[in-house]
Amino acid sequence: GCKAVRCVTKLKPPFKTPPTSIAIPSNLTRLGLSSIVNNFLKAGKDDWNPEPLDFLIDGELVRMSLEEFLLAKGISAGKILEIEYIRAVAPRKQEEPSLHDDWVSAVDEYGRLPDLVHIYWRAIPGQLLLLVSEGDSFASVARFLALCFTVYCQKFIAQDGADQIVATASKDRTLQLWKFDADEPSDQIKRIKAYKILHGHNASVQSVAANPTGDMVCSGSWDCQIALWQASGSDTCDEEAKSTLVGHTQCVSTVVWPQDEAICSASWDHSIRRWDVEMGKDSLNLYCDKIINCLDVGGEGSALIAAGTSAPVYQFSSHSSWISTCKWHEKSRFHLLSASYDGKVMLWDLRTAWPLAVIDTHNDKVLCADWWKGESVVSGGADSKLCISS
Repeated sequence: GCKAVRCVTKLKPPFKTPPTSIAIPSNLTRLGLSSIVNNFLKAGKDDWNPEPLDFLIDGELVRMSLEEFLLAKGISAGKILEIEYIRAVAPRKQEEPSLHDDWVSAVDEYGRLPDLVHIYWRAIPGQLLLLVSEGDSFASVARFLALCFTVYCQKFIAQDGADQIVATASKDRTLQLWKFDADEPSDQIKRIKAYKILHGHNASVQSVAANPTGDMVCSGSWDCQIALWQASGSDTCDEEAKSTLVGHTQCVSTVVWPQDEAICSASWDHSIRRWDVEMGKDSLNLYCDKIINCLDVGGEGSALIAAGTSAPVYQFSSHSSWISTCKWHEKSRFHLLSASYDGKVMLWDLRTAWPLAVIDTHNDKVLCADWWKGESVVSGGADSKLCISS
């Protein structure tokens, strides 16, 4: 049968079509709808290139045939159906992977400097390498000398004049703070020593995050505690934690600090907690029946929490193994990415239960991933590859 529909959009020209109703086969899928709208869009435009489109009905992305969607949602077949179309989110180009001599275990984008994106990763055990983007490739800037233990993660935390500051968390039970001048020209890799070593945890430090102003960092550890540290101030080599947050009963796998007054954490004790920094107590305690390995806070007003578990859970359940990373897109309240030990990176939209795209460029566990340059994804894994999907 056929269905009368009206295609509308919030996109600006040249992506607007006339708001007239048309009759289309009810068994059309998203690809068929995309073909029809592209035919309208290219009318009178000789240079039009077909654009992949997604379609929303009552705020939900269509991921089945039109007929199946209407039946599943109980939408009346009699009235003219309004369908909103948007540009599809999907990887269009895979850059050549950057190969390294050990696992790529952590990446972090820093885009506050003009035209520069800095990415760190563990190039060999106990060392971090700073790279600066040069188009589709990278140039080495500095190698950081850490202790000879695994560096679990790192985070850009602040800018101190011309210097950039980075915090690292390690298996040696410490955090270390580093400074470098990204604008300083360098023909060869230079080595930098930590200017602060933060002591206080009595087990491996698993995660680190900075507050929005960059003057403090917090860390989560296998000792079940979250420690708060002063990042600004004098360059004292050894410092102790300013305070600790106690409540988790197993490893604190992830900490994020989206607002100065609140820290969010995830743990192997199956809980997600939000902490009042001033009071030193948890103001929210959410329970999940699985180990929680990663966490990110995003959406409007930092009101949405995404968490990855030791096995698929809740709505987003296409990964088949441990989820290592989840990251909200900074400018979209709908989109996030996830990475998993199943070797895949997936892009998600809250308006559908199916992944928008599956990036399958790794041939081993994906250990880390992040958004890169706004619309691209960078990921690293146990295959020693750093991959970029544009």
